[in-house]
Amino acid sequence: MAKITYIEHGGTEHVVEVANGLTVMEGARDNNIPGIEADCGGACACSTCHVYVHPDWVGKLPDVDAMEEDMLDFAYEPKPGQSRLTCQLKVTDALDGLVVQMPEKQI
Repeated sequence: MAKITYIEHGGTEHVVEVANGLTVMEGARDNNIPGIEADCGGACACSTCHVYVHPDWVGKLPDVDAMEEDMLDFAYEPKPGQSRLTCQLKVTDALDGLVVQMPEKQI
């Protein structure tokens, strides 16, 4: 289990425990966190689960693969180095304390 903090664009924080093996996107979806739409259901075929990873966590996450990088081109106002698709982040104990912030909107 990992405790993940999701911060809405307006600043509202949601701290939830997400089971290992799920994705950060599934954790948001299963806990009704607003701001992550996940239109493709986690297939890395859209960018509607885009977040900005807190700078303290950028270097602790797995590298962005080519497919995720391509989809981030479609995200709303991506930030180099901080933008990630939550469907591509598998939850493990190593993600305990992860902080992500949603963009103003998803496209």
